[in-house]
Amino acid sequence: MPRPSRRSGSCRDRPLADWDAYSRPAFEKAREILGGVAHRTPITRCRTLSEMALCDLAMKCENLQRVGAFKFRGAYTMLAMLTEAERAAGVITYSSGNHAQAVALSAKLFGTRAVIVMPVDASGVKLSATRGYGAEILQHGLTPQERQAFAFNLAQERGLTMVPPYEDSRILLGQGTVLMEVLEQEPLAEVILVPVGGGGLLGGVCAAVRAFRPQIEVYGVEPEAADDWARSIESGRIERIATAHTIADGLRSLEPGKTPFPIVKEVVRGILRVSEDQIRRAMLLLLTRAKLVVEPSGAVSVAGALAHAQRFRSRRVVALISGGNVEPSLLSSLEQPPR
Repeated sequence: MPRPSRRSGSCRDRPLADWDAYSRPAFEKAREILGGVAHRTPITRCRTLSEMALCDLAMKCENLQRVGAFKFRGAYTMLAMLTEAERAAGVITYSSGNHAQAVALSAKLFGTRAVIVMPVDASGVKLSATRGYGAEILQHGLTPQERQAFAFNLAQERGLTMVPPYEDSRILLGQGTVLMEVLEQEPLAEVILVPVGGGGLLGGVCAAVRAFRPQIEVYGVEPEAADDWARSIESGRIERIATAHTIADGLRSLEPGKTPFPIVKEVVRGILRVSEDQIRRAMLLLLTRAKLVVEPSGAVSVAGALAHAQRFRSRRVVALISGGNVEPSLLSSLEQPPR
């Protein structure tokens, strides 16, 4: 058999999903860990948005989760599953903002220290919140890959325990608990739309769907300016893009995560691309019509429902709103949508 090329088809791009790690009992354990700690976030509807999307559009509001994003689910679950020695050593992560806040708060709740590597252009809102949870913040680089390399070197130097944004099954188990809530709140749901950056949320949701309700259709949604997942699912292997210039700062990954990729590849029905204008329009509609403050990365799921309305006509769709940590100046800059 010929060897795959190093560029995009190497063996590192073809991992197999460890489905034993994503069993029903494993998800139930994660949910037990989060019980009484994470919020059970509401699902809401907006008649105008449903009409525009040509479907029964429900929105799962993880923008109302602790730290303002779904990331708290995975971070807290992983810290709870560490050994006491690993927690005592202190934890470190790399993040553009939401995972940073999640790890910082989780570390505070467990009484351990957290070091967070954030990009040099990190959102002021996210920087301030992360610092407010007591974390040590170091700013480095612009891309997730730059932050990751810096953080791993620092972890070795200081003896810290790494809590990655998506490269760990414990993170994905925590994120997948959002799907367990959706099934209780919307038992007739047919389609789930999930924002995708590194793939922690999409991977967790796909794994949970496989464990609990395989007939549900899962679609990832990402900016067309950062379409590494769409290209990778289309080719069947991890593809790296050169740049990711998008307003959605949490979705600027240059390639899919190696842990979530094989899970998503097996379960997802497709990856939807949305433009920058469509993301902005979804944000404004969520703010003015649904009365929800949503960051660009969190709004892509609704943008996908609106931009691909014909695909989901007359169906029961749940859009996961992944976060609400947005700069006030960005909200004020949004243009009014056409009437």
